[in-house]
Amino acid sequence: MSTDQHTAPAAELNWFKSSYSGTSGGDCVEVAPGLDAVYVRDSKVVGGGPVVRVGRGEWAAFVGTVRTRVKGA
Repeated sequence: MSTDQHTAPAAELNWFKSSYSGTSGGDCVEVAPGLDAVYVRDSKVVGGGPVVRVGRGEWAAFVGTVRTRVKGA
């Protein structure tokens, strides 16, 4: 999987957390879809920190693998 680390477009993106994320855990990531990529950041680092950019195809493959493994667990 090819990823790049970015800090620039974070403020312009619409970030969200999974509905499975609790309000007290703090161990979550936030995800924001972009035009050509999906961006991921640590939810504990509000207003800054690194943002990982993942291509849409790679993100779809990652999510598909996670779903398959969760169903098989």
